[in-house]
Parts: sequence; C-alpha cells; structure tokens
Amino acid sequence: MGMAHRRMIYQLPHLVREAAWKAPDQIALRFKSESLSYGDLYERAGALANALLADGLQPGDRVGILGKKGLENAVALYGIMLAGGVYVPLDPFAPPARTGFVMRDSDIRRVVTSASQAETVQAVAESGLELETLYGPGEEDGLPYRSVSWAEVASFSTDAPVVSTTEQDLCYILYTSGSTGTPKGIMHTHRSALAWAEVTADTYRLGTTDVVTNYAPLHFDLSTLDYFGVAAAGATTVIIPEEHTKFAASLAGLLEAEQLTVFYTVPMALIQLGQPGILDGRDLGGLRLVLFGGEPMPIKHLRTIMAQLPGAQFVNVYGPTETNGCTHYPVPELPDAGGESLPIGYPYDNVETLVVDDDDEPVAPGEPGELLVRAPTLMRGYWGRDDLTEAAFYRRAPYGGLPDLFHRTGDLVAEDPAGALRFLGRKDRQIKARGYRVELDEVESVLLSHEGVHEAAVYATADADGVREIQAEVILEAGAETTAADLSGHLRASLPPYAVPREVRIRTAFPRTSSGKIDRIAMAAEHAAQLTTVGG
Repeated sequence: MGMAHRRMIYQLPHLVREAAWKAPDQIALRFKSESLSYGDLYERAGALANALLADGLQPGDRVGILGKKGLENAVALYGIMLAGGVYVPLDPFAPPARTGFVMRDSDIRRVVTSASQAETVQAVAESGLELETLYGPGEEDGLPYRSVSWAEVASFSTDAPVVSTTEQDLCYILYTSGSTGTPKGIMHTHRSALAWAEVTADTYRLGTTDVVTNYAPLHFDLSTLDYFGVAAAGATTVIIPEEHTKFAASLAGLLEAEQLTVFYTVPMALIQLGQPGILDGRDLGGLRLVLFGGEPMPIKHLRTIMAQLPGAQFVNVYGPTETNGCTHYPVPELPDAGGESLPIGYPYDNVETLVVDDDDEPVAPGEPGELLVRAPTLMRGYWGRDDLTEAAFYRRAPYGGLPDLFHRTGDLVAEDPAGALRFLGRKDRQIKARGYRVELDEVESVLLSHEGVHEAAVYATADADGVREIQAEVILEAGAETTAADLSGHLRASLPPYAVPREVRIRTAFPRTSSGKIDRIAMAAEHAAQLTTVGG
C-alpha cells in the first residue's frame, strides 16, 4: 500500500484503506461462495471512483445503488464515497414509482446496478427520468441508458483519487417512510457515520477475528454497523442472502456454517429462529453477541431464544435512523416471563439524552416524556426538506448563545429506577379515542402478553363519521385455539374500556416493509378499503 504509518481516518473509505494497509489479505466480506479481501475491496472501490470521476462526477453528487445483496454493493458504496460522491441505497423490491421518486428527489444521475434490475430501470426510463450512466450492466444488456460494465470499470486505475471532501460532507442519504406517505431522505456525513462506526467497534469490542452478519438490506440503517463498525475493527462481514432471511432453518444453517461471532438483526428473525426445532443440533458456540433493534422485542420470544443460545450476550439496540444508534441495553439474564417490555437502556459513550415534556422542559426521573438525543452520530438533516429538519431539532443554548443541537426522536420514554430508559411508544402512535389519550403500543403489548399470541399489530382507523377507532390484528402461536373473543376479554381485563380495540382479527400473516417490520400503514389501508367496499 506504500504507507509507512497509520494515517488518520477522516472519511468512511479510510476505514477500508487502513484495514487494507494492516492486513490486505484479511477477508472483508463474504457472500455465498465469494469473498473479497480488504486489499481487493479498496482497489476495486478505487477503480469505480476513477470511473465515476472520468464520467464527470462532482463532489457531493448523489449516486444510486440499486441491486440485491452482494459484494458489488460494498464496492459501490466505498467507490462512490472515494470519488467524493454520496451514495443513496435504493430498495430493489420497491415499486418502480417509489424508486423513481427517490431518484428524482435526490437528483441521482448515476446508478450502480445489475441486469437483474432491468424491469425497474426500464420503468424508471419510461417515466421520463434522465440518467447519465449505469454501472454494472454492459451495453449488451440493452438497458435504456449508457452502461459501463464491471469489466470496463476494472480497466481504470485502482489508486484512490485525491478529492476535496471533508468529514463534514455528506456520504450517504437513507430514505425512510415519511408520515405523509412521501419518503424523506436522511442525510449523514462522514463524521456522523464514523462516530457510529467508532462507538460500535469500541462498545462491542469488535476485533479482527470477529465474523459479523449483514442481515439488513443496504437501505435499512442497521446495515451501517455491519459495514462500517466492522471495517473499523478490520473484521469480516458475512452478507446474508435474501433467501436465507425468509427461512429460519436455512438462516440457522448459515449462522453455523459461517461460524459467526456477532449477529445483528431484527426481532422477527430471532422470533423465527426460536421456533421449536430450528436451532436443534446447531453448533453456534462461537456466537458471542446477539444485537437486535428496529422495533420492540416481545419478552416471551426473547426468553425462548436466549435459553437456546446461553453463551451469547443479548443486547437491545435503539436509535432512529436520524441518530444511527443512541442507547443500548445488554440483557443481564433471562427476563421474567410476565415482565414488562425490555428497556432501551443507557446512552452509549459520547451520547447525551434528555427527556422533556410538551413544553420542552425536562421531566422528573420516572416521568414520561419525549426522548431528545445529542451525539456526534446525528444526521445533518433531511434532504431538501428544511421544514422537517427544523422541526426535528431542539436547540439548547447554554454557552453564550451557541446552541447544542438535539434530535427530537418522537419516541416517548421514561427512566426506570435503575436509570435505564424504557420505550413507551411513539408520540405519533398516541391517539385520542373517545376523548382519552391511548398509546397504541401499550395495547399491542397487552395483546402480546397473551400466551396464544405470536405477533400483534394495533392501529387506528376512522369510522364512517370520522370517529377514531382502534383495530387489532394478531397471528396466533402454532396450535393455539385462542379466539378473537378470548383476546377481547384479555384486553378488557388490562385496559380501560376506551382503549380496547373495536375488534380483534386473527390472520396468518402480516404485510411487512422491506426491512421486515410490520406494516401497520398497509393494514390501515386494507381496513379502509374493506369498509369502502362494504359501505359502497
């Protein structure tokens, strides 16, 4: 690599540069039967960076990454950043209209993709979107834009170009669902992403012998730990193919075969792995750490999986995409079966949290309020939405008028007697029903406490007169003979009458977002459509 000493790490690709300098042959990434060493990864990223610059990429230009999981995505994101660009991961399973919206919104002109995405690319082209260049497919793939194949990219110099970007510049934009239904782009800088990589590598003592899963797709913020925290440690990331995330038995086999030491995932995956027989006979003795986040983990399912993996430390990881991560809760021992929900825990080092009331005044310990977060991992703001950015920040001015910037998470929390924060629900999941305030998440947790319930989703709808009503839907445990009437009785035993859902419906599967979360918005839309059909 031609370097005589460790150089400072100012930008995300420098993580790979350093790992390549220290141990060029160390495996950075594995996917199915393929792998990439840190040396190869840095060189391939350098070639892509030079190809992008030759095509006229300017510092700060957004470049899309549209493709299913694979080694190319890692080459793409580091190559884009090495060129001074900003990568924007696009969901390969999203409707083309949504992908087109994101491309237009962030003014993407170049996309790293593959021939397997031809249908989406074709639809985007037919909508009139003008792109300059696609990287990955060749001209022979017949896509409607200029195409530069990986073979052509490989002909460029592998030396990383010199570009004038700083740690305060943007490095990626992640689009999440907005409450209005229009996706919003969350902007992160090299500094905010590096701060997250550093705190996770340090907190979880990641080292060169660690083998860490990449379970989440690139457009889901969990993946930032998988790529950047792991690179900061010079460890190995195993990219889990999409098909393995859908079948618990094959996921269990992969965890064993890859001899994973750290598994970072969503609660749904742990619930599935905990099903009877799935982990039987599997040697997962090397698994030292199981991190989970994205949505609340039901205690009963956590007990099941913890009992099956007694050698692993389980940690509940919390943080909105806007903050990367901000708190975590290492689960000390098997929680009580009938216990309340799991705490989201304590702030990481270098993170400050505030809990405030509706007037932004700090609440007394134990009182509920909105969680505000101040940390170097904080986003820059929302792309092209100054109004949302302004609303998302709280400014505290203790030093001569220079404000400390906090993110308003929109999450309601309370500190428990041990000083850990407990998640009480979303501020926007707090509704007024018959004049009373109701936490929809509380209704959900009561449903989940019933032994016959596997998963539960609660959402609000409006009846024909516009009156807010609470609806509940559940998936039962296998073999459970629980009825909707049983569940309504269970709810009435724990909740005030105004908080009991109008009806509880039993179903076999839930609609889900691409990141595996329960899609309550889709459920509410389904319910509204049924009402219209019945009413019409």
